[in-house]
Formats: sequence, C-alpha cells, structure tokens
Amino acid sequence: MAKISPFKAIRPVRDKVHLVATRPYYTYKENVLKAKLEDNPFTFLHIINPEFGEKKKTEPNSPERFALVSDAYHDFIDREILLQDTEPCLYLYRQTKDGHEYMGVVGGASVEEYQNDSIKKHEATLTSREEMFTNYLNIVGYNAEPVLLSYLDVQNQIDPLMYNKVKERPEYEYTTTDMVKHELWIFDQEEIEAITHAFEQLDALYICDGHHRSASSAGLKKWREDKGLGHFPNEDYFLAFFLSERRLHILEFNRLIKSMGELTEDELIHQLSENFDVETMHVGDKPAEEHEITMCVRGNWFKLTCKESIIDHTHPVKCLDAEILTSHVLQPILGISDLKTDDNIEFISGKTDIRETEAKIRSGQFDIGFFLHPIDIDEIKRVADNQMIMPPKSTWVEPKLRSGLTIYNINE
Repeated sequence: MAKISPFKAIRPVRDKVHLVATRPYYTYKENVLKAKLEDNPFTFLHIINPEFGEKKKTEPNSPERFALVSDAYHDFIDREILLQDTEPCLYLYRQTKDGHEYMGVVGGASVEEYQNDSIKKHEATLTSREEMFTNYLNIVGYNAEPVLLSYLDVQNQIDPLMYNKVKERPEYEYTTTDMVKHELWIFDQEEIEAITHAFEQLDALYICDGHHRSASSAGLKKWREDKGLGHFPNEDYFLAFFLSERRLHILEFNRLIKSMGELTEDELIHQLSENFDVETMHVGDKPAEEHEITMCVRGNWFKLTCKESIIDHTHPVKCLDAEILTSHVLQPILGISDLKTDDNIEFISGKTDIRETEAKIRSGQFDIGFFLHPIDIDEIKRVADNQMIMPPKSTWVEPKLRSGLTIYNINE
C-alpha cells in the first residue's frame, strides 16, 4: 500500500510561472545565477537568495538566513506572485526533455511510510545535513522541491488516469531556455479518489532523488514534538513527485582522478591486470555493458573487463561496478579511501559528453577518467529492498525537478 495525499499547493500565478519556477540554485554557475537574479524579479531564486546585492550578509545555513528566506517567501505571497489553492488537490506534471517524457503525479508522500520503510531508501544521509534541512523546514515552513519517488504499477491503473487527463488543456504550459517543456494539470475530486485508490494497490515506493529532503521532512515531526512545539496540519506528509519506474532515465556518475602520483601508466595497467582483462581502445567510449569499465589515462584509452573472481553476484552492493571500482582500483591502487571527502577525485554525470571529459584529461586537468555502465532500476530496488546503501555518486537520475512550481505548506 502507498499513500498519496492531496494538498493545497502554493503556486505561481499563470502569467508568471515561467519566470518563477527554477532549477535548484546549486545547479547554476555563479555568473549565471547572478544574471538571473539581476534580470528576473520573479524568480524563486530571490526567495532562496534573499540577500542578493546586500553587502552585509548572514551566515550560510543559519537561523537568521532561514528567517530571511521565510520573509522573502511571504513577500511573494503578499505581492500575489504566489497563490494558494483553496482545496486540496493532486497535480499531474509532465516534463519533456531530449525526447523523454517524464509524466507523474505531484502529491504528499507519507512520513509514516518513510519511517516504516514502505518508502525505500538506497542512499545514506549525513546527520549534519539532515539537521540543517530540518531546521530550515521548521523556520520557512514549506517544501519547494519535490522528492522523486518511483513506483511499479503492476495493474496499470495509474497511466490511464494520467493519459485521460492530458487530453485537457493544462493549467501551465511553457518551455524553459534549457529546451525543457513543462506542463501541469489539476485533478478534480473524482480523479483524486481514483488516483488515491490506484496508489493503495502499490507494494512500495522508492526514493530516486531527494534522500536528505525526505529524511529531514520525516524528522521534522519528531523534532517539533521533542521541542514541545505541538503538531502542525501538514507535518504527516512531504512534497513528492510520483513517477513510474519505466519513465525514469538513469545515467551513471563517472570518476575523474586528479593525480595518479608516482604511478606510471605501465605500473597502473600491471596492477589492474590482476582483477581485470585490460584491452587497448583505439577510440574512447563508454562501456557497452555491465562489468565493463572504460578508462582514459592521460589521453590513452583502455577497456577493463571484470574477472569473474571479483564479482559477487549474491550481494546487492558488491556486484555493482561502482563498488568494484572502489574496492579494487580506487582504494588499493590509487589510495582513495573516502569518496565523499578525498580531494583527488571528482564526479561527473553521465549526461556530460565524453569528448568534453576526454579533453579535460588530455589538457592535464586530470590524469585518469573511469567511465561506468549505468545502473538499472532493478539494481537500485535490490539494494533498497535489502536495506543496504549504494556507493556515493552511483546514479544521475532524470528528471531534475523545478523549485517553486508546487509548494507544500507544512504549517497550514
């Protein structure tokens, strides 16, 4: 059983939605972020960056900074840039990008189901980040960016409801400058009841993106209870985008090594040969299949095929290429023991063109690049079902969702 809750979304007015909704601020380069804040008075980025242009600034992630975010948010409401729906609703959102159609339902996901593992996780969260996000939510009082949850609709009840809805004219329809089309429909009460019933037939939900956001939302209720702050109307749910797993687009994260130290290319190949069949590649490319890793060493390309002795097919994590690379190459050969903190490694998403990455290696910016085959949803589910954790930066999942399109008000 999976719960999905209607809610009264706070949304941009129709004539400004294309100006308000935005990618998360951390996805923008500094110069692009600055230009957007200077040129667009309606962007949600002004709420997230309330001190733009001010000489005196509060400390990042401080209660004082969060209070300013809250003030900016309420200013957008006071100026009627954002309005709240009068009745609880579910929303159909469709994002079309590079030929992929990401169509799913925006609604509230259950904190209770998160806590009892009906909403399943595959990524560890950092306590410090959880605490920071929980404090943020308590002060600002809203979720602005949905957690991405996937589901398997064995009975095929949800798709027909969505395809019937898209026959209607959407509430929002616009294309952003990154060539992504966004559409939003509002389900009526009869449709909400049908969708709610269809979700009740699902066995489980899986977090695909937003582990820290979901953890902090789930932790907020207990935190408020512990502080004696009482209950708030919408604290039992958090903002989520429910997407069929067959619509997900899962890419890999590749690894770039800044320096191989005193190790020569021949020495590296010799050590790799113990656990991999190493072949020279005349033209660099990504791996064609699982348990192949391609490697660019100062411009020279090699294919590494895992020997059967290092693949533990019985273990949900140890059989993953990202873990094999860490356990048999990064740690023992290159001395990278902690992927989260080591300055000698960087991660680059699979959406980045391989020739662009190769150019960085040939220029001397990096010594080595390791390229992985993407993990599929069944592997993610196997890890989550066994309550295990995937290696850091194992997946880059599309779609990436917009902030400020449908805001979940925790307090009202």
